Amino acid sequence: MAAESERRSWTFLTNHSHVLLAIARAPDLRLREIADLVNITERTAMQIVVDLETDGYIERERRGRRNHYLINRHHPLRHPLEDHHEIAALLTALEHRSPTADTG
Repeated sequence: MAAESERRSWTFLTNHSHVLLAIARAPDLRLREIADLVNITERTAMQIVVDLETDGYIERERRGRRNHYLINRHHPLRHPLEDHHEIAALLTALEHRSPTADTG
């Protein structure tokens, strides 16, 4: 049987989607905080944010000394298998629920 760390070495979502979900949950996160949540380097988090911004998925707005991110929820997913769905569908499907939330 595979060791626990081997079984958990992959996930269904990409780092890009993890960064997007982190931003959706807390639009004022710093890159360091995003990197820690996603378990990537700060440089990788920065490149992903640039990718998302360049392709129109997010907008970055300066608020004082921090960035605030706005998500374009109507932008389509990128892959041909999902491009008929908007980002909003992904965010809604994966929104955070407390462990005590009713699952019925």
